[in-house]
Amino acid sequence: MTTALTTFILVPGVFTGPHVWEATAARLTAAGAEVRTPALTGGPDLEAHIADVLAAIDAVDPASGRQIVLAGHDYGIHPAVGAADRRADRIARIVYVDSGMPRDGVPALAAVPDQELSRRLAEADGPDGEVPPPADAAEWQRWGSTDGIPAAALDRLTALATPQPVGTLVQPLRLTGAVAAVPTTGVLCTGSGTSIEMLQMLVGLGDPALQALTDPRTSFFELATGHWPMLSCPDELADVLIAAAGGEGHRLKPAAAGEPPTHLRPFLLDVPEVPRERHGTVDLYLPPGTDGPLPAIVFVHGGPVPAGAQPTPRDWPTFVGYGRYAAEQGVVGATLDHRLHDVGDYERAAGDVAAAVELVRADPRVDGDRVALWFFSGGGLLTADWLAAPPQWLRCVAATYPILAPLPNWGLTGDRFRAASAIAHAGALPFLLTRVGLEMPEIAATVEEFVAAAEDCGSNIEVIDAPHAHHGFETRDVTDESRAVVRRAMRGVLAHLGVHGAA
Repeated sequence: MTTALTTFILVPGVFTGPHVWEATAARLTAAGAEVRTPALTGGPDLEAHIADVLAAIDAVDPASGRQIVLAGHDYGIHPAVGAADRRADRIARIVYVDSGMPRDGVPALAAVPDQELSRRLAEADGPDGEVPPPADAAEWQRWGSTDGIPAAALDRLTALATPQPVGTLVQPLRLTGAVAAVPTTGVLCTGSGTSIEMLQMLVGLGDPALQALTDPRTSFFELATGHWPMLSCPDELADVLIAAAGGEGHRLKPAAAGEPPTHLRPFLLDVPEVPRERHGTVDLYLPPGTDGPLPAIVFVHGGPVPAGAQPTPRDWPTFVGYGRYAAEQGVVGATLDHRLHDVGDYERAAGDVAAAVELVRADPRVDGDRVALWFFSGGGLLTADWLAAPPQWLRCVAATYPILAPLPNWGLTGDRFRAASAIAHAGALPFLLTRVGLEMPEIAATVEEFVAAAEDCGSNIEVIDAPHAHHGFETRDVTDESRAVVRRAMRGVLAHLGVHGAA
């Protein structure tokens, strides 16, 4: 099917209208496509906006032979998917432009960060009220990364912004299931904190909600920009839409039959089995002949990890391996499961970690005054509490391929979970950072922000670089370099615990 026989229907997101698509629409039109940019009326609920999109679909003559590609940005994906479900036979492809995955029975507000939603709805007047639009560039940033938007375009976005009816956000989307048959494409804006590599990693964790993304009819593109690509790189977005219409794009890989996902492959070090005790959500790995009290290392997994994922993180080879490795070195290794199942769960996860640490310190075989905390991946945000007010018994904080600040699309405002803000209060507390050279760019940016802040305030930080290693390298990059990095990191932590000549 050529571009000349394609009709693109472009649905705008929250607070915006057809004007945001002008430059992208012009590029598509120049390529020979037909473009429609329906305005979402001021109707009180989601059904009114679905009707607006249905009208645009029905305006395309079925006898024209044109394929319809329906693209929704941000909130706009909800009325787009709702309309496609009722006209599934008319839609050739749905394109998700930096948007979530609408589900039957779930309102659009589920995709809005909780903190921001609470603040905005507090200003609204009940379900029949309106959410006021952002008043300036800083306010837009709260709703999505504005990276790449020219100042003039951002000013125009603010000037033309309109209130969002609360009803459009709180009315559940109702789907018959017909839309599941329509091919889809996701356009991921890496400035928002999402990438193809990150999605592939999440698919590997076994989240059932994401398994549909490995369908061969589903493709993905990345754009190195923020949340509004139609303003920051309109021509590139148009080119991606044309490619998507032709069925192009990256396909995610399903787990190979009989082959474990990356995070369930063997740990890179051959460490001996040691006794393990399970105490609720905490596992203790004890050195042979333990009569204590001994120093302890508490290993904190990352996430978000789907609530139903099996095995749970403390049974993953990486954490079993680290726990055994610590015990081999003569200290107590502790692993735990915390409830970081969604980006809105960080406060709950922080409480789980604090409780687990106290359980470990209270064990009579542990020297409660010599404890180190070692964080991984998304657990890195949890370092901030300990850096902001380090207790006297905390001898070291370590972090391996950590995320050290909320990613832009996580909606976590304030400084509580931003390690770069907390490090200035850490005093002489040692921080041992294992930095991987092949890190995902959106995560690497949080690490570099932290390192710069640590250097500015003269913190006691040691960086161990693994130039050829990826995120999760302990089961992914089984190389001599990776083994040496793990050993060096363990030696550093043990030294801060007063254990020398080991690892």
